[in-house]
Amino acid sequence: MPETESAATQQNAIPAQARRMFLFLIILTAASQIGMQGWITLFNNFAVERAGFGGFEVGLVQSVREVPGFLAMLVVYVLLVLPEHRIVALAIATLGLGVGITGLFPSVPGLVVTTLVMSFGFHYYETLNMSLTLQYFDRSQAPLVMGRLRSVTGISNIAVGLTVLAASHFMDFAGIYAILGGVVALAGLWALTQDPTKRGMPVQRKKMILRKKYSLYYILTFLAGARRQIFMAFAIFLLVKKFNMGLSEITGLFILNNLINVFANPLIGRAINRYGERALLTVEYAVVTCIFVAYAFSGSKLLICVLYVLDQLVINFAMCVGTYFQKIGDPQDISPTMAVGFTINHIAAVAIPVAGGALWLWDARLVFLGGAALSLCSLIAAQFIRTPPRQEVVIHAK
Repeated sequence: MPETESAATQQNAIPAQARRMFLFLIILTAASQIGMQGWITLFNNFAVERAGFGGFEVGLVQSVREVPGFLAMLVVYVLLVLPEHRIVALAIATLGLGVGITGLFPSVPGLVVTTLVMSFGFHYYETLNMSLTLQYFDRSQAPLVMGRLRSVTGISNIAVGLTVLAASHFMDFAGIYAILGGVVALAGLWALTQDPTKRGMPVQRKKMILRKKYSLYYILTFLAGARRQIFMAFAIFLLVKKFNMGLSEITGLFILNNLINVFANPLIGRAINRYGERALLTVEYAVVTCIFVAYAFSGSKLLICVLYVLDQLVINFAMCVGTYFQKIGDPQDISPTMAVGFTINHIAAVAIPVAGGALWLWDARLVFLGGAALSLCSLIAAQFIRTPPRQEVVIHAK
């Protein structure tokens, strides 16, 4: 159900006791995106030009990349030993290590190993990043904080794109991977010296939790993971393989996309409070269904590039799935449910890229038509979203 707004509350800032966590998440979110976006920006060209990959090999590595996401539920047991803010710091350091050494191993076994290292760091950070956001910020603040963090993601991705564009003129893949990975690892080491926590937070359950009342959240999460993996694994590969786009063109496309998202994401956060999760997810899934159909049949390089940017814009509406859970879930269930949710998100993600790679060998259009079918399923599921009403005042981050 949409939240209400009032002009008087729009000037309220993030509570002082949550600002340390907000700064902590901003820095680590920037680091995580430098690592992941650097890996993504370079990967398709690195795989094709240096490792000689085809569609099947690309799909295989992309599937391996999602294995740590499938194992995200195991973070619940790590929480028995370490607090969340320590785990996210170690995760960022691990991400940096994996990215930093990627360029040294241009082969299927080499990329499988380095991708696993990188991906464990990224996915464990993303799991607990969402958990910390939902714990430290209430249901009105959380969409706004998520929107701002996604803007940080866009800024970081632009910085990565500019770095890659500049460095590609005088450095090879290995050197660029090493620089990006080193920056990320340093951020992780810095985070190990910080403690942004506050007292009085609900104690999180440290065990696996599956509840019937969260069924729609699980369904939306599963479908989002399946659809997203088709996009991540094959949208850029389509541009490289079918339209022969080089590293500079791909990087320029990333920069344009992220420049748009820097300004759009805070607006999306406000829109969640104003219009509600069901409305925004309906728009996302309807648009993405059409985009996948166009990917399958269009022969226009310009059109596919435009649709790629649009796809990356509406995919930010996926933050609605997390805010939906915050509105229906118990506060003590946030950490374990986010961990289980990430695993559910990656059940299909582990299999779909490699299956898509096999389909690509038969007919590339089938890959994207499958994405359209998944998006239609998500569109139907989103219509069942119901959130409890809220009477208290909505608080807005500046």
